[in-house]
Amino acid sequence: MINIARFALSISLALLTGQTAFTAALAAEPTPSASGSGVIQLTPYFWAASMKGDISPFRRGATLHVDKSFSNILKDLDFGGFLQLWARRDRWVLSGDLMYVATSSGRTSGQLPLLPPPLPAVSSVGAKVSTKEFTASLMAGYRLYDAPAVTFDLLGGVRTWHISNKVTVWADSLSGSYHESFGWVDPAVGARVFFRLNERFTTLLQGDVGGFGAGSRHSRHLLATLNYSFNDYLTLSAGYKTLSVDYHRHGHVFDTTLAGPVLGLTYARRF
Repeated sequence: MINIARFALSISLALLTGQTAFTAALAAEPTPSASGSGVIQLTPYFWAASMKGDISPFRRGATLHVDKSFSNILKDLDFGGFLQLWARRDRWVLSGDLMYVATSSGRTSGQLPLLPPPLPAVSSVGAKVSTKEFTASLMAGYRLYDAPAVTFDLLGGVRTWHISNKVTVWADSLSGSYHESFGWVDPAVGARVFFRLNERFTTLLQGDVGGFGAGSRHSRHLLATLNYSFNDYLTLSAGYKTLSVDYHRHGHVFDTTLAGPVLGLTYARRF
């Protein structure tokens, strides 16, 4: 059972890769124009995060310590999709983020020693753990300070998490599986500061705190990026992102910190 829990752990490492409090816009807004204009941005992005902490993917499973690099997490990744939305109309702002990650890890033993009667002979035993994780965030806010070189926004909203784990064990033609899922919703408050360095280069700082015992005990998120605008429509962003969450409820534990470089490409349109 401990080995199975460790399989589940290796899969769960990728759950939040790129995860999980993804409320910050990765790219800077286009050059401000006349009052009354709005802008909307879509940003597919990539987060090469390492992970440290404690995880119990199954309610009855052991709580295991995690310390994995991004390269180790990537080995188990089946699919990962990350998309971010940022919009502004006058001084009102909106930030949204969607993340879906599917991972799997399996192991099969070779031929086993001959078992005494009446136990049947077993040529091999295997186990596979599959994990799916979905995270969505939505935050609204108000621009308190708006100047050509600096803007400052206050944000507030919610972030929802859903994690699903399935373990399958087989021996020759016999097999069995067990499925378990859990999730929670966190309130979150934060701020976003944008600096225009020159015509092409900008920087962005955004952070938030959440949980407050409503879902998780607490969560913290910080993002810093340097952005380069090719034109009014396309912006490339590179930086660093950290996310920590402490969830302990109903036998599940998800107490982790993710940190690593982030890269995004933003498409912006005015409305």
